[in-house]
Amino acid sequence: MLRVENVSKQFDGFKAVNGANLSVEKGEIVAVIGPNGAGKTTLFNLISGQLKPDSGKITFLGEEITALPPHRICKKGIARSFQIANIFHRLTVFRNIQVAVLSQKNRNLNLTSPSDRFFIEETRAILESVGLADKHGEIAGALSHGDRRVLEIAIALGNEPRLLILDEPTAGMSPEETAGTIALIKRLAETRGLTILFCEHDMDVVFGVSHEIMVMEQGRTLIQGTPEAVKNDPDVQRAYLGTE
Repeated sequence: MLRVENVSKQFDGFKAVNGANLSVEKGEIVAVIGPNGAGKTTLFNLISGQLKPDSGKITFLGEEITALPPHRICKKGIARSFQIANIFHRLTVFRNIQVAVLSQKNRNLNLTSPSDRFFIEETRAILESVGLADKHGEIAGALSHGDRRVLEIAIALGNEPRLLILDEPTAGMSPEETAGTIALIKRLAETRGLTILFCEHDMDVVFGVSHEIMVMEQGRTLIQGTPEAVKNDPDVQRAYLGTE
């Protein structure tokens, strides 16, 4: 579904991503891990169009998307969340999701029709799927940290993605919130047929849900493989997981 080939990006001479490679097959849950500063978020920004690579190639469903802007990439079926929850704080939970649905359906530029009558059922279905139906009328900015993170995932679902990219989805969550979010990610992959690419610092989460793991160090790919292969790789043990 997604292939990143020898992609690089530098800022003022610093190579944030340095010849990284990644492949994601349809239906997989793939994690990207690495120390702080390894280039994980920059890589996600390159895939989703927030940044343009200096070199390399990114393809999605067989089509090159390397130079496309974010809105074009989103329309092709890639949606993402960010390290800091990116929501409309003054809107209700329902409206936050409805905005995404309206945009995906190309109804966001129609200024002659009130938006509140469109795609009500689609929005409710997304609310139900992420467990926020009982909070539909609450102002998004008043939600708990965990619920804001879940709302951002719901907004991404409003874009009808085939590939969902999650940047540290459980960051700052309590153990209970983390468990709930991971269960949600698994459920979305199964019930919606989503392919999920995420980065995460909680190794219990990473090794518990991933089909494959890609490890980054200093902007490059150390290895991509099954959790067992990654866990037993000596370079990974040296660079990230630690050795006895």
